[in-house]
Amino acid sequence: MKRALLACSLVAIPGSALAATQGTKGSTSTGSVGISATIPQQVQISGLTDISFGTVDPSVAASQNENVCVWSNTSGRAYQVTATGSGASNAFTLTDGTNTLIYSVEWAGTSGQTSGTALTSGTALTGLSSSATSPTCAADASSTASLIVRMSSANLSAAVANTYNGTLTLVVAPQ
Repeated sequence: MKRALLACSLVAIPGSALAATQGTKGSTSTGSVGISATIPQQVQISGLTDISFGTVDPSVAASQNENVCVWSNTSGRAYQVTATGSGASNAFTLTDGTNTLIYSVEWAGTSGQTSGTALTSGTALTGLSSSATSPTCAADASSTASLIVRMSSANLSAAVANTYNGTLTLVVAPQ
């Protein structure tokens, strides 16, 4: 009967190797309890600033890059990044309300870069890792990755004169 009860209690705590022990009556009594904690995988992106190209020469390709912080608490500090634009079907486009202007996005897994891996809207770039040991890079260098946004001279030349705006959304996830 005791063995059947013990087997049921082990089944009731799946995956647990912890087992409290009870003390016995005497001049001292010692018991023990197992302690466990689960830390969920987490990431954070910070250090982002709005990108303004200002007035551009349509005959020359335009590029802006910024250093950002990505932190991950996974083994190897691994993460992935997915970008989406505010255009139709999440396209990387800016709009003046009527017309659109196409841009491209690149990501580099280290800061200070002016080129990186081209991103496709809605598709995760995997296999990245961060050197950050704190969520906002406060305990580290201020950045761990580079975001690069480009507009080709062909797209700039084809655009109707006006001011174009849009939003780029970056989602980082643990890996």
